[in-house]
Amino acid sequence: MLEDKKLRFFHSVSATNSLKLKILYDNEALNGFKGAFGFSCFIEKKGILFDTGGDVDTLFFNMQKFRVDPLSIRIIVLSHEHRDHTGGIQIINYCGKVDVFVPVSFSERFKGWLASHPNVRLHEIQELGEVCEGVFTTGELGQLIKEQSLIVKTGNGLTVITGCAHPGLENILRAVSKLGDIYGVVGGFHSFSKLEALKGMHLIVPCHCTVRKREIFNLYPKVCKKCSAGCTILI
Repeated sequence: MLEDKKLRFFHSVSATNSLKLKILYDNEALNGFKGAFGFSCFIEKKGILFDTGGDVDTLFFNMQKFRVDPLSIRIIVLSHEHRDHTGGIQIINYCGKVDVFVPVSFSERFKGWLASHPNVRLHEIQELGEVCEGVFTTGELGQLIKEQSLIVKTGNGLTVITGCAHPGLENILRAVSKLGDIYGVVGGFHSFSKLEALKGMHLIVPCHCTVRKREIFNLYPKVCKKCSAGCTILI
């Protein structure tokens, strides 16, 4: 019954207009930006920072280049507790009050440190839930490495944003597809090999740790976009 109520709520939320994702941290970088191993993106207008890359200096440098003011960050979502996604979390020192969403499986030490920070309101996530209007967390997925992804609802449909997709991108997409048609997917796909699961997508942006980037681009050339720190993705 509770799950039914969550699904009804999800479907009752109206879609927003298209949104811009700014890639703040990636293995590759456009001219003038810095690249490093990790991932972070900023959902403009929503004020959501998804992951923080591997270090705060690179993250902050790219934010400055993009003119993303730390005070515009209202929400931080961390996909999983690996340093290439949490290493820039010191960005909270430059933010105002910020809601931080982490999977409940994060270490007690990390969660304790976050909870004690004067800028942070900590939210521990286990199931599908709302992050803000039109943006949802998948909840904790996976077994060995548990991870949350984001679902952004716009006029184009549902866009999934992943950190590393350790639970298997095909499993993440399968879970999200129960909520509606998936327009696109952006983020790290890791060792994802069931490339047929991407069929029908209108936007595919493999970033960071994706092993089979070339194969994905060869299979879906019309809908694939290159991911680099400094690029902007319209969803």
